[in-house]
Amino acid sequence: MKKGLFLIVALALGTLSCKVAHQHASGWVPVFDGKSLDGWKVGENASTFSVEDGTIIAHGNTAHLFYVGPVKDHNFKNFEFKADVMTEPGSNSGIYFHTQYQESGWPEKGYEVQVNNSHTDWRRTGSLYAVQDVKEVYVKDNEWYTESFSVQGKRVIIKINDKVVVDYTEPDNVNRPEDMKGRVISSGTFALQGHDPNSKVHFKNIMVKSLD
Repeated sequence: MKKGLFLIVALALGTLSCKVAHQHASGWVPVFDGKSLDGWKVGENASTFSVEDGTIIAHGNTAHLFYVGPVKDHNFKNFEFKADVMTEPGSNSGIYFHTQYQESGWPEKGYEVQVNNSHTDWRRTGSLYAVQDVKEVYVKDNEWYTESFSVQGKRVIIKINDKVVVDYTEPDNVNRPEDMKGRVISSGTFALQGHDPNSKVHFKNIMVKSLD
C-alpha cells in the first residue's frame, strides 16, 4: 500500500474509532452494526427486512424485527433511544419498546412509537400509538429525520428532530381496554415494524443509552 493511501486509511480508521469511543463514553451504544441483522430476530415474513447501504429496510408483508442482541441483554427499562428514519410516500411503520419477541402478529406487549407521514392512518410520526396521538406532520417523506424517545419511570418523551411532540406520563393503575392490555410501562426490547407491502421505511444509526 502506498504511503499516502495508508495515511488516509489510518486517519479514517482513527476518526471512526474516536467516534465510537465518544459514543460509548456518552453512554450511547449502537444496536445495529450497519451491515447485517446480527442481534435482531424476525419470525413470520422475515423477508420483509433487509440491509442495504447501511440501513435496515422494512418493505413487505406485516412483520416485526426484534432486537435480541447483547446490549443490556436486550432488556431495557429506563433508557433513551434514537434512530434516523426515512419514509417513502404512503408508508407506515413503528418502533416498539418494552416489548418481547413474537413469531407473528402485532406485538401485544409494550408501546409503539409511530412512523407515518402520509399513510391513510391519521396517527402521524411521533405518536405514542393509540395512547397519545399526533395529528401534525413534522417531517417529509424521502427525507432523513431523527426519531428519539426516552422512558424514565412512567414518563415517555418522544422527539422528532429534537422537538418534543409527546410528553406522556402513564397513570398509576392504568386501565387499558382488553385489546391494549399490554400497553403498559414495564421493561423489554425494541422492535421495528414492517406494516404492509406498500410501505417502505429505512432505519439507520440505531442507538440506545441505558438510564438504569
